[in-house]
Amino acid sequence: MSEKMITILIADDQTLFRECIKDLLENEKDFKVVGEAGNGPEAVALARKLKPDVILMDIKLPQMDGIAATRAVRRESPETNVLILSSYEDDAHVTEAIQAGANGYLSKMLPVAELVHALRTFNQEGVMIPQPIMNKLLQHLRTNIPGQVSPPDSLTATEMKVMSLLGKGKTNKDIAEEMGCSVKTIKNHLNSVFTKLGVNNRTEAVVKAIEMNLISADDGN
Repeated sequence: MSEKMITILIADDQTLFRECIKDLLENEKDFKVVGEAGNGPEAVALARKLKPDVILMDIKLPQMDGIAATRAVRRESPETNVLILSSYEDDAHVTEAIQAGANGYLSKMLPVAELVHALRTFNQEGVMIPQPIMNKLLQHLRTNIPGQVSPPDSLTATEMKVMSLLGKGKTNKDIAEEMGCSVKTIKNHLNSVFTKLGVNNRTEAVVKAIEMNLISADDGN
């Protein structure tokens, strides 16, 4: 369990759903729901005001949908992570959300225990995209990104290996175990990769890696 309290903003147009998620999360000692938003503009404003660690963002929001709200949050409140929690799981919605700056994407159909575990993992890793959704994202991007370019020569063989495992949806702990090193070492490699690729997080790194042919056609399988 994380020692730090994880502050959460819930953005969903269904009041009953928001209240259920709030009750669920506040039963956990390390979660604190600091606000609720029923539409996109409200989510953006509350993110700016409350500065939560995480926003649980639905895609289908009135006035401004969750995709547009995510873009606004990432622009105005970059310290806040956005985790999409939606009933839409098709590759178009997943890709659009990630490209808008969402750090993760979860299904509303997740069992309660899995949602709690996902939030804790998300807070530690900075990304949460289950493998089936990651596969859809990778496939969609491979099919639709034109003019792929060669990977930069500056990435080391170790960093290339880390990126390959990242594309498989592995957590820092998983990657460390597979490569026989510490989690801290993997974080250092990732920070180096982020700098070289000009990205800010693991999700952006996956998208950029596909553009640069760093992830092969089989990495998401």
